Amino acid sequence: MPYLLISTQIRLEAGPTMVGDEHSDPHLMSILGATKRSTLGNNFSEYYVNDAPRVVLDKLESLGYRVVSMTGVGQTLVWCLHRE
Repeated sequence: MPYLLISTQIRLEAGPTMVGDEHSDPHLMSILGATKRSTLGNNFSEYYVNDAPRVVLDKLESLGYRVVSMTGVGQTLVWCLHRE
């Protein structure tokens, strides 16, 4: 998977960081130390790490990912990354 979205809520800038959905690469999620969670009321799961987004971005850069774009959506910060 060459594209990856990560996000966090503004009030949680120190973590946790959402790093993938239920279809994300399990090997990559393992490298990041992510755990799969399902929120009550949602019919899908997401992967989270307790690290701050900056730490996650540093790890992903070392794995060859580069930030393509970043935006704020309401109270959420979202980064789109790509790996060649």
